[in-house]
Amino acid sequence: MIENLLLVIDQGNTLTKLALFKGEEILDIKLTKEFSITQMKEIIREFEVEFNEGSPLSNAIISSVKGNIGEITKSLKPIKNLLVMDSSIPLPIINNYKTPETLGLDRIAAVIAATKIFKNSDLLIIEAGTCITYDFITADQIYWGGAISPGAHMRLKALNTFTGKLPLIEMEEGFGLIGNTTKGSILSGVKNGIIAEINGITDRYLKEYPEIKFILSGGEANYFDKYLKNNIFAVSNLVLKGLKDIFIYNVKN
Repeated sequence: MIENLLLVIDQGNTLTKLALFKGEEILDIKLTKEFSITQMKEIIREFEVEFNEGSPLSNAIISSVKGNIGEITKSLKPIKNLLVMDSSIPLPIINNYKTPETLGLDRIAAVIAATKIFKNSDLLIIEAGTCITYDFITADQIYWGGAISPGAHMRLKALNTFTGKLPLIEMEEGFGLIGNTTKGSILSGVKNGIIAEINGITDRYLKEYPEIKFILSGGEANYFDKYLKNNIFAVSNLVLKGLKDIFIYNVKN
């Protein structure tokens, strides 16, 4: 029987991710658009883990950018060690953000995971999802903040919402510099715009911090990683790994 399992739940703006960890290893990940108690229990069954008082699933951390997870939290009572992520939770870094209560929990989790990948380095963590977030932490483990801009799907939706005729299209792998259809022009504008944004921002950080390292993650990272410069490292599931690290830090302390 598998022991000391950790369930990590990350409820984002678009998707909820549930991951099952054993130590540092991710055993399985499930994604869902609509998250409910019923779905959560079904996913745990899909993990092939019992969900009761004697279950090997004795640890869990839940984080939500939406809030209102009280009922979900209550349903996790069979889990012995349950941590609900919020702005007051102790962290293994110094948080110098002036409004920590407004800082996205996914942002700080990604930062903490990144510090385990590149220790004692200045880091910029770029999360490409519903929004594109840039988060900066110095080698002395002080987090300073960063930037937030619209993600690709948000830009595509905005073009459709705030114009009379532009269609709502989905992201695709292929695109060019010059679009010769309306669809191609939209993809060119959105994707080339994001690539130029990321390259421009990383250029500016390099001028200020010549030894900085860049990490790219998030659900839309695969659309951009091969077009970016400045030796950006693509890392999957950064937020889930960071939530795992936060749980372990709090259990040990």
